[in-house]
Amino acid sequence: MYGGDRLWMALYVMTNIPFLQNVLNNHQFLYGTVDTQFIDENPDLFNLRPVQNRAQKLLHYLGHVMVNGPTTPIPVKAKPSTIDPAIPQMPMSEPPPGFRDILLRDGPEGFAKAIRKHRGLLLMDTTFRDAHQSLLATRVRTHDLKKISPFVSHNFNNLFSLENWGGATFDVAMRFLYECPWRRLQELRELIPNIPFQMLLRGANAVGYTNYPDNAVFKFCEVAKENGMDIFRVFDSLNYLPNMILGMEAAGQAGGVVEAAISYTGDVADPTRTKYTLDYYVNLAEELVKAGTHILCIKDMAGLLKPKASDLLIRSLRDKFPDIPIHVHTHDTAGAGVASMLACAQAGADIVDVAIDSMSGMTSQPSMGAMVACTKGTDLDTGIQLEKVFDYSEYWEVARGLYAAFDCTATMKSGNADVYENEIPGGQYTNLHFQAHSMGLGNKFKEVKKAYAEANKLLGDVIKVTPSSKIVGDLAQFMVHNGLSREEVETMADELSFPLSVVEYLQGYVGIPYGGFPEPLRTKVLKDLPRIEGRPGATLPPMDFTKLEEGLKSKYDDITPEDIMSAAMYPKVFEEYKDFSTQFGPVECLNTRLFLEGPNIAEEFEVELERGKTLHIKALALGDLNKAGQREVFFELNGQLRSVLVKDTQAMKEMHFHPKALKDVKGQIGAPMPGKVIDIKVKEGQTIEKGQPLCVLSAMKMETLVNSPVSGTIKKIYVKPDMHLEGEDLVLEIE
Repeated sequence: MYGGDRLWMALYVMTNIPFLQNVLNNHQFLYGTVDTQFIDENPDLFNLRPVQNRAQKLLHYLGHVMVNGPTTPIPVKAKPSTIDPAIPQMPMSEPPPGFRDILLRDGPEGFAKAIRKHRGLLLMDTTFRDAHQSLLATRVRTHDLKKISPFVSHNFNNLFSLENWGGATFDVAMRFLYECPWRRLQELRELIPNIPFQMLLRGANAVGYTNYPDNAVFKFCEVAKENGMDIFRVFDSLNYLPNMILGMEAAGQAGGVVEAAISYTGDVADPTRTKYTLDYYVNLAEELVKAGTHILCIKDMAGLLKPKASDLLIRSLRDKFPDIPIHVHTHDTAGAGVASMLACAQAGADIVDVAIDSMSGMTSQPSMGAMVACTKGTDLDTGIQLEKVFDYSEYWEVARGLYAAFDCTATMKSGNADVYENEIPGGQYTNLHFQAHSMGLGNKFKEVKKAYAEANKLLGDVIKVTPSSKIVGDLAQFMVHNGLSREEVETMADELSFPLSVVEYLQGYVGIPYGGFPEPLRTKVLKDLPRIEGRPGATLPPMDFTKLEEGLKSKYDDITPEDIMSAAMYPKVFEEYKDFSTQFGPVECLNTRLFLEGPNIAEEFEVELERGKTLHIKALALGDLNKAGQREVFFELNGQLRSVLVKDTQAMKEMHFHPKALKDVKGQIGAPMPGKVIDIKVKEGQTIEKGQPLCVLSAMKMETLVNSPVSGTIKKIYVKPDMHLEGEDLVLEIE
């Protein structure tokens, strides 16, 4: 070949690298048979992505973590494992057909009928969502989910569904993992085409903690369905029917399978528990069946269902609704989960929730292996091979070690039957513990659990699941932080600065609780604040998606329809995620240990940006602190020396001392808890009244409104938005 020909060939390959990368990422090309029509039948091969300086951005991220530590808050001092999990062997062929094939062929109604006719107990695997939310504070990354996905697709095709999205994962993906929740759904769907995907939809709250305009909920479900979601488990944190029906209509209109979930609390087998009785649950189920649910679910979010209550409740529902599939969800906090789910199955439940063995138990779901073994050879046989369960469990046993800093076993060594008293949901337990640590209450978690039960009574014994569980948890931590008993809160309610979530709940922003709001607490807290009657979202104006899209495109490149929905659900979190991605690049490409703590000096490693593009990196050295408070971090990238300048935030903190509020000076207002300033509601020189809002602080999703204890004039403000404060740091002075 002549020199000119070689140059032409080199240019041809270089200019077509994005096209060739699309070919190498195509599922049909990798696993199927292609012919001369392949390119014509796949026009998306020409959707070429622009070249980005991703490598330098990743070096900047790695340097930042090496200098300043993890970018995601770490609750306990535990190092991630240095061992990556091994992926079990599997064939390279297409995965066998599963229940999703029935759904695609027969639609939601036909799918529900097929489930009801199925012989044997069906299982939903929560390992990809609720299990790690409950055990690992929702911190499992898409990177580790993708590795095991093909194995699940090939060996667990007879699962009813795989719960892998919704709930807290949507928020946490952007807020703490810096990855796109929609991309997770897209990538898992490509790897697992045969098993139905299931998500948790918070009714009119969608995947947020507040009510959204109706059109936003409908649009969210539509986009979720387009991206591969199949089954929508719809619930409301107060079992407030209008909120549930809105979510059901949104999921159904999108073409999804509607699984209306009744949140369970109390004990239907205990005659002394008179608020949430068997009649209450059966009557609520009747309303949901009338509203058109395809599947009926009991959502036992705290693991309160005991075997006797399981039999009583499920047998009553089965007798009342013989044609509707019944699905039961529980947590194993007290250790009775397997017994309760076997009782549900024997009473007529079609599906129960489990997690793979190494990710089961305690605040997670009951063990998949135990349910498979206990039903083997009976009428309830699941048809799942125990040998495959063992392989699947082994992967997660090692993967779990990567998340040691978030693992509930750092403080919770066994199941705990005190859940029957405090009723803390399994999905909240580790997050509540994490939140307590971040607020300096880690050594008082036992007190927080007791306060949780007292806070629940203060609020009138509510159904406790996101977001109502967060409201109870916020109030509990507020009580412990300020040393307040239930009686003191009731007496001093008109003087206290309650968490914002509690105030908005009492205003009616979440919905109307069964039995009504607690009085006189509500009147004392709200004073003259407005109150909402009826369904909160009904009065909200429709969301203007065109305006939202225009605003996003004016700030960011490559805004997708999915990005617009992320911004609609979590405007501030999405903005922070996009800014982070712009600065640090695709951190989801890093393995979990590198993501959390960065490399060691002299460590060599590879980062696969995409198929066919791998970075070879070696961490070389950390430089000294310069006058600007920066350190130079040196790397070798693909054989070339590179360096990045990183601001040493700890050194900067040591250079700045924030004054503390003096308790004996009446006009000095201190931060009631550690947190970030997210809003300042007053200005210097402004005249204010006692009880007037001054600022809003945020700590681990808990927002607290700081109110003025006195009337006067704002003399000086010592804080700015986004400033991080410790407890008692001086916020402002009132004259």
